Amino acid sequence: MYEIREMTINDYEMSIELWQRTEGMALSEADSKESINYYLNRNTGMSFVCVDKEQVIGTILCGHDGRRGYIYHVAVDPEYRGKSLGKKLVVSSLEKLRLEGIGKCHIMVIADNEIGNEFWIRTEWTRRDGILLYSSNT
Repeated sequence: MYEIREMTINDYEMSIELWQRTEGMALSEADSKESINYYLNRNTGMSFVCVDKEQVIGTILCGHDGRRGYIYHVAVDPEYRGKSLGKKLVVSSLEKLRLEGIGKCHIMVIADNEIGNEFWIRTEWTRRDGILLYSSNT
């Protein structure tokens, strides 16, 4: 049976391995073990893993800025897709955001990530038009 539980830094190696082999997922220096540890500590209790016999088969990173929630790295091992695990991970994080008083959550998906875009459409998230994302290194 699958278990969804809070993500800890001890899940990092299995999570990064899943992210590296997940088609359409973009990784960067922000995904280092140190950065993920900081993120998890800053957003305690909001990120989750799905495990099968101690193996991480699904992930979600979630946090907020006090105003809006943000989700990153929703991934489910291809062998386990079609079992609503991704949806359950999202529901877990959204519930934590609601408990923190956060009323809206965003996810950024790469335009040509077909699997990711299909997932968010299927789970009835609204695609926003007219918003551009700008980035700068600090």
